[in-house]
Amino acid sequence: MAKGVVIVVGAGIVGAACADACARAGYEVTVCEAAGIGGGATAAGMGHLVVMDDSEAQFALTDRSQRLWRTLAPKLPAAAEFASSGTIWVAADAEEMTAVEQKHAYYGERGIETTILDAAALAREEPNLRGGLAGGLLVASDCVVYPPVAAEFLLERSGATIKMGEPVVALGQGEVRFRSGAALQADVIVNAAGMAAGRLTPGLPIRARKGHLLITDRYPGWVRHQLVELGYLKSAHSQDGDSVAFNAQPRPTGQVLIGSSRQFGVTDAAVDRAMLARMLRRAEQYMPALAGLSAIRTWTGVRAATPDGLPLIGPAREDATVLVASGHEGLGITTALVTGELIAAILTGGASAIPPEPYLPTRFQETEAYGHHG
Repeated sequence: MAKGVVIVVGAGIVGAACADACARAGYEVTVCEAAGIGGGATAAGMGHLVVMDDSEAQFALTDRSQRLWRTLAPKLPAAAEFASSGTIWVAADAEEMTAVEQKHAYYGERGIETTILDAAALAREEPNLRGGLAGGLLVASDCVVYPPVAAEFLLERSGATIKMGEPVVALGQGEVRFRSGAALQADVIVNAAGMAAGRLTPGLPIRARKGHLLITDRYPGWVRHQLVELGYLKSAHSQDGDSVAFNAQPRPTGQVLIGSSRQFGVTDAAVDRAMLARMLRRAEQYMPALAGLSAIRTWTGVRAATPDGLPLIGPAREDATVLVASGHEGLGITTALVTGELIAAILTGGASAIPPEPYLPTRFQETEAYGHHG
């Protein structure tokens, strides 16, 4: 007999992970999705499963979730394209090599093995990087996955009932209401609706952050690791203004996935040609031969961001029947599994592997930030 009824709103990777975790905890689960499984920001992401060191809270979240991904990996279908490609953080100059040494020490103190690469070692690992770079940091444990297939796998494994095609227009007080006027009741509702989470649970400090990606034709072995410039740390942490950073990923198909760009407060899905050109110029500064590769597709995604860069995971402030799972911004794929784990622990009252407090929506008080949704 089920412990209760849970409705998950949103069938992206976070919603799928929440559905899977709640079902495994003994709940009867229904997932509501207006568009498609693994669509939205999930389909637009790179699928880079990376441990980050911006803060202790972010490290704990990403480290725990990446461990869960590696445990799950043998069960994923081949189409999920899980690969342990590793990450190289690329240092352009001596100042960034200092950051490499700091990251090496930080990860080492927390049990993650990394290797400092000098200029010659970096060139051997990635021959298509330009000359003159200072070096880099290899994090061999980082991985990649194809997010839409992973989301489908998690939903199928959950055994959840899937209600597709009708938008949810309101939720709360144990009820989910659809555009048609129909409604479903549940003991608990998990709001995993990405950007729509802020509309469905008013008061969440969520704003839009748009990004572009481009994928090339097949060039097997052209890139061997996920490559990220250390300047990414500066631009990605900026909370205002547009920015680009060099980010290249080898896909198992031999294609090269190139990012990244960030635009706050932009919600339209159209490719911004000027922003795309700026992103590619940045990439060619690191890999000049990229200009000779054939691009086959470009696309955008809009992510849900929060003021402090951490997701919102836990009870809504004014409704005990609603648990929020949103605001993951660019780390939604990496942190989906630990989000599901935390939601299930809150639901059951059980212990969680990491403390939930840094991610609770209630960490935000009634501040001006609430009124500025992008």
